[in-house]
Amino acid sequence: MDCTGVSSNVEFQKLKRFTELEQHGSVQVMYVWIDGSGEHCRCKTKTVDFEPTEASQLATWNFDGSSTGQAQGKNSDVFIKPVALFRDPIRGGKNKLVLCEAFDYEMKPVKTNKRATCVEAMEKCKDQKPWFGIEQEYTLLDLDGYPLGWPKGGFPHPQGPYYCGVGGGRVVGRDIVEAHYRACLYAGIKIAGTNAEVMPAQWEFQIGPCEGIEEGDHLWMSRFLLARICEEAGVIASLDPKPIPGDWNGAGAHCNFSTVAMREENGLGAIEEGVAKLSQRHDYHIRMYDPHEGRDNERRLTGAHETSDIHTFSSGVANRGCSIRIPRQCSIEKKGYLEDRRPSSNCDPYSVTEAMVRTCCL
Repeated sequence: MDCTGVSSNVEFQKLKRFTELEQHGSVQVMYVWIDGSGEHCRCKTKTVDFEPTEASQLATWNFDGSSTGQAQGKNSDVFIKPVALFRDPIRGGKNKLVLCEAFDYEMKPVKTNKRATCVEAMEKCKDQKPWFGIEQEYTLLDLDGYPLGWPKGGFPHPQGPYYCGVGGGRVVGRDIVEAHYRACLYAGIKIAGTNAEVMPAQWEFQIGPCEGIEEGDHLWMSRFLLARICEEAGVIASLDPKPIPGDWNGAGAHCNFSTVAMREENGLGAIEEGVAKLSQRHDYHIRMYDPHEGRDNERRLTGAHETSDIHTFSSGVANRGCSIRIPRQCSIEKKGYLEDRRPSSNCDPYSVTEAMVRTCCL
């Protein structure tokens, strides 16, 4: 059974005065890392006596990897090395969030540290200036695991009025979405926008444009903040790519990608060349696009509900039923970017962006 110990609003207000006390020169730094699931974050806090301005100023720390699925109890220490620093919108003030890479006792990347090889790939193609923008879809659930606002044991009206919807009966959870949006802006995360999605209680936010490794760093920290805000609201943000079976849309993490050649005048040729390269490595990308090498995406990529079939590569202009979509505006202007619609909502953005540059740039 999941833990459901949610503090009441009254209790929270009673305790809030303590979180507003002076810190007298001390700064709280919350270390955040990806756990053994490859899908969730863990965190712990360290006090420092200065305000860090770069992740490299913070010490490497450690945690009990046997409790996160990343080590055995007889050799349980896992190291976390700070790599990306953000302002902390939960605690405010000079307090910080820092994203970390996890390493084993030999200082080798743990299995779920996909950032290490992604950095190597991005360094090799930095002259091509790869830009990314990932559309992170998610579903808000009650603590019982049922979509927020849905009639218990039943279903809402069929899909149609909910996408980019407005008004009661059409949208649920906007207060959480707005809180998350503002928290990301405060933190310094490159959040580009948000919208209600096709299934009720399903939302999307976009991270980017980001160059190179920054996309994965910013998306992971935005996921962490979404989980923290939902924790306080007493709900769950699910990244399951098909949370409700049947005639309901799944959730993806469409990856928009371009190089400097694609963005320049007459860059459409470079875009089409990228699509051709992607068509030759479909199976590789499917394996890289969800944490279970395609098994999660099998439930979503069925050829229905604005998806392509998982077994077949396809591409087209303005076609949301394809593996790769070239936006209509890019086709008209003959430059821009391509959209890979295959990544699942629970993908690791480091794996997605690494796969993209290894296929298109290296």
